[in-house]
Amino acid sequence: MQMAPQMGYDRAITVFSPDGRLFQVEYAREAVKRGTTALGVKTTEGVVLMVDKRITSHLLESDSIEKIFQIDQHVGAATSGLVADARALVDRARVEAQVNRLYYDEPIGVETLAKKICDHKQTYTQFGGVRPYGTALLIAGVDDHRARLFETDPSGALLEYKATAIGAGRAKAMEIFEKEYTDDISIEDAIRLGLVVLHQVSDATFTVDTIEAGSVMLEDRTFNKIGRDVLTQYVEEIVKEFKEKEPETEDTEE
Repeated sequence: MQMAPQMGYDRAITVFSPDGRLFQVEYAREAVKRGTTALGVKTTEGVVLMVDKRITSHLLESDSIEKIFQIDQHVGAATSGLVADARALVDRARVEAQVNRLYYDEPIGVETLAKKICDHKQTYTQFGGVRPYGTALLIAGVDDHRARLFETDPSGALLEYKATAIGAGRAKAMEIFEKEYTDDISIEDAIRLGLVVLHQVSDATFTVDTIEAGSVMLEDRTFNKIGRDVLTQYVEEIVKEFKEKEPETEDTEE
């Protein structure tokens, strides 16, 4: 019996198939695509991170689902994919940030931190007995008086964006960003844009309980979670806007 072409190339070790593919890395990317949508938007005032927490049961405590993490005072991260893998990478990122402070007595550069995490992820695509991390990170922060937003891939690839998304809703989110994002966007408009994207890509009920958000500002160079009270105001506005559009759509169809 003839085996499928990829058999032998996607088992315990990551090796190239004859057509130059790394199936283990591709499977790790699929794990990210099945994760909840996370997005980042760079603004003139800082960077906003936002995540759809996708609460699958009313028995879950929404606060126990954490997808946005503070790495250092000036850096935060949003994750999509395997939660346990993401936590391991977040812990490593925090150690790297603290080591830099101890060695050089200064905050770690956002790009430097992102590269260190990607270097670590890339090594897990080379050796037998290990698998690639099944998670992607959006790393946001400020350094040298400018905002930075990086996307890390399970392969270890690194790209800097003005606005980007990872997870299940990436394709639709990027389509919206291409149309709506501007270089002079404010932090308030970025929060609204992020919520519009999550509303559009969410498969579940869109409420403040299903959203987690954080921002890092150039003014104070500090990453903070966006409070529930603030998010509630924005969410109510977005829900109201979409409800007002629904009758217009129905009238047009008739």
